[in-house]
Amino acid sequence: MAEESVEQPRGELTVRLVAMPSDTNANGDIFGGWVLSQMDVAGGIAAVETAQGRVATVAIDALHFIRPVKVGDVLCVYTAVDRIGRTSIKMHVEAWARRFRRHVREKVTDATFTFVAIDEDGRPRPVVEEPAKG
Repeated sequence: MAEESVEQPRGELTVRLVAMPSDTNANGDIFGGWVLSQMDVAGGIAAVETAQGRVATVAIDALHFIRPVKVGDVLCVYTAVDRIGRTSIKMHVEAWARRFRRHVREKVTDATFTFVAIDEDGRPRPVVEEPAKG
C-alpha cells in the first residue's frame, strides 16, 4: 500500500494570527493585500535576525495565491532563508491557514522576498560584518 504524501510548511513558524472581519473584501474573503502584509512582516522578522540589524523589503517575486483565507482562519506564516548575498537576503515565505472549526491546515500562498540590510542612514550594509583585520 502506497503511503500518502502530505505537504508540510517549509521553514520556521514566524507569525500566527486570526483573520478578522475587518480584513475582508466585498466577497467576504480576506484581502490578498492583508495576507501579503503579514508575509512581509514575517519575512522582515526573519531577515532582521539573519542580518542582525535593520532591513528593507526591496522585491517580492513569484507570489502565488492558491486558496482564499476566510474569517476566523488562523494564518500561519513560515520563513526560510534561501540565499544570503553581500547586502541582501532572499527569503522563502509561505502562508498557511488553519481552518476555523475544522483545524485542517492548507497552504494559501507563497513567495520569495528580497530584503537588503541597511545602516542607520538607510544605506545598504553587509549582512554579516567581517571581523576587523589586526
